[in-house]
Amino acid sequence: MVKTEKIGHAIVWTNAEGRALYWFASDTSTHSSCTGACAKAWPPVEGPVTAGAGVTGKFGTITRSDGSVQATYNGHPLYTYIADTAAGQDRGNMMSHGVWHVVTVSGASAPASTSSSG
Repeated sequence: MVKTEKIGHAIVWTNAEGRALYWFASDTSTHSSCTGACAKAWPPVEGPVTAGAGVTGKFGTITRSDGSVQATYNGHPLYTYIADTAAGQDRGNMMSHGVWHVVTVSGASAPASTSSSG
C-alpha cells in the first residue's frame, strides 16, 4: 500500500513500512532502465500497489526485462533505496547527479537531504 508521510520538509509517498518511494529520470512510462546492480541498490516496487487514504494519482504497472511486474505512479516506475534503513528517510533523493527523486505528493522535486538521520 502507498501512503503519505512527512520526511524533512516534504510530504512524500511511502510504502506500507514508511520507506520513501523514488522515480528514476532515465526511465520511461513503459521501461525501467534500472537493472542488475542498479536494481540491487534501488529495489523496484513490486506491482500492483494500492493507494492508502489521501493518495491520489494514477497507479499502474510495467513488466521489467526479467519478467517481474513493477508498480508505477503517474507513468514513473517506483523504487525504494537500500540505504534508507528505516522509515522516514530519503537518503536517495537527488542522488547520482540528481537523477533519483523521492515521489512527493505535490509532484515537485523535493529538496536534497530532507531526511532524518534516524
